Amino acid sequence: MDVERSSLSLAELESTVKRWWQIQSRARRALAAVFVFAATMLAVVVLSASGDDGSTTVPRSWFPVQDVPPTNLTAEQLLDGLLTAEFVPRSCRSRYEFASYHHNKKKHKPSPYLLAKLRRHEKLQKRCGPGTAPYRAAVRQLKSGNGVAGAGTDDCRYLVSISFQGLGNRMVATVSAFLYAVLTERALLLHQYNHDVGALFCEPFPGTTWLLPSSGWLGGGFPLAHLGSYDNVSKESLGNMLKADILSVGPHGNASWLDSDGRRRPPYVYLHLEGVPSFHDKLFYCDEHQRLLRGAPWLLMKTDSYLVPGLFLLPSFQEELARMFPDKDVVFHHIGRYLFHPVNDVWRAFTGYYGDHLAGAGQRVGIQIRVFRPKQQKPLKHVLDQVLSCVRRENLLHYLPSKSKTSNASVDQQVVLVTSLSSWYYERIRDEYGDGRVHQPSHEGRQKWGDASHDGRALSEMYLLSTCDVLVTTGFSTFGYVAQGLGGIRPWIMPAIPMWEPDRDEVPDPPCVRAMSVEPCLHSPSYYDCAARKDVDVGNVVPYIRFCEDVSWGIKIANESSQW
Repeated sequence: MDVERSSLSLAELESTVKRWWQIQSRARRALAAVFVFAATMLAVVVLSASGDDGSTTVPRSWFPVQDVPPTNLTAEQLLDGLLTAEFVPRSCRSRYEFASYHHNKKKHKPSPYLLAKLRRHEKLQKRCGPGTAPYRAAVRQLKSGNGVAGAGTDDCRYLVSISFQGLGNRMVATVSAFLYAVLTERALLLHQYNHDVGALFCEPFPGTTWLLPSSGWLGGGFPLAHLGSYDNVSKESLGNMLKADILSVGPHGNASWLDSDGRRRPPYVYLHLEGVPSFHDKLFYCDEHQRLLRGAPWLLMKTDSYLVPGLFLLPSFQEELARMFPDKDVVFHHIGRYLFHPVNDVWRAFTGYYGDHLAGAGQRVGIQIRVFRPKQQKPLKHVLDQVLSCVRRENLLHYLPSKSKTSNASVDQQVVLVTSLSSWYYERIRDEYGDGRVHQPSHEGRQKWGDASHDGRALSEMYLLSTCDVLVTTGFSTFGYVAQGLGGIRPWIMPAIPMWEPDRDEVPDPPCVRAMSVEPCLHSPSYYDCAARKDVDVGNVVPYIRFCEDVSWGIKIANESSQW
């Protein structure tokens, strides 16, 4: 009996010792994993610190959720091929969920040629992007002050987009820069405005970044600081170099980079296309100057505008653009949905508000109100009168039978979404058309420049407006341009009283007009015919470029054959 008890104890002891070693082994592996994780996260924190020049280092999307790309995405989720399936869905939910909020809208399929161009450009971004040998070589060339790309650059050339102003301006500027980069086969890098690009948008290109690295990033950062301070007097601008004969174009289009003193080609060219560019800066829209720019390894483009209509007027780009966009008035609709994917935090705000207030409605009506008055502190009655006059005249809103409050929208009911910096307009529209179905996500009071949280709410509201079936927007507003472009909605545009006429307070007649297309307006086009060497009526040069409904001197793309 004692022998049996001793034998049992020995077996128990052996089992206990074995389990102890197993536990110790797992603990050692877990501890090692913790050290590796901690070291990795420390590296991420160190490397992802933003530089003083408004650029970034390593984007957070380079460290995605550990998962594998999906294999069962539908054509609808991929926007008929616009998007690649190489991304992990959880790392950026908006990328593949966007389509589910727009599935009732008329589909405008991208051309096979556009899809091929996008896939080719993704490879270019990955081959030439930050962290690659060609990028490091191009940065060394830029630091050297040499305007000719050296060995090892692998034919990589770069366009740095310097966008600014409000979020809508920066988004239309980014679409412009991207299309120009595709047309000229340049890698696109975004200079961050107050470091918020990465805080608002997921990376659009697989396996690389579109964010401009800071000067300290792994020895391959961008050597030019204070990019946001470049302006019309910068000596590196195309216009000023033309005036100084540092570069010139002869009468037969022969381009030269040398001035009379034989100085070297500049290491980069700054394209000043913000606000109202000068005559010489607008020579960017001439074919001979495009030939001149083709050889520059680095271009810096600063704009707050939608430049695409101007690109369509360039003869050297017209054939390529026609193949990419057989229906020409879908440029922003396709490129905007390709590039812009709100980060998960912004997307949660969008989906939460949509689910609580817009889902299940028979019809969603969006009203976007923007008042262009500096330091405007009080609501303007004539703006409200214009909104109400528009929706009544066009029969866009229907009164509730009893104007009683409703707790939930029925499937056959209109729901109204109002976006404005002020709550006053929303409250009056709510009182007029029914409390339970008129909604306003936020009312910030004023535009907060450089506030990432403010921009996140603005981005969420642009996407909410894009889900509407009917849209009323304020003319001249890039916020409205983005919403209509993402949703493919041809809006009713309310002409805005210009900010330089602060005393005008009448309601325009008519109060609103139907937009000819969903495309944004280029507010400051060039009227110069480069071949004829004179100004022309740019609204009549080609049939698909016309003057805008909201900005009489601006131009936009319209396509008579397109059925929106």
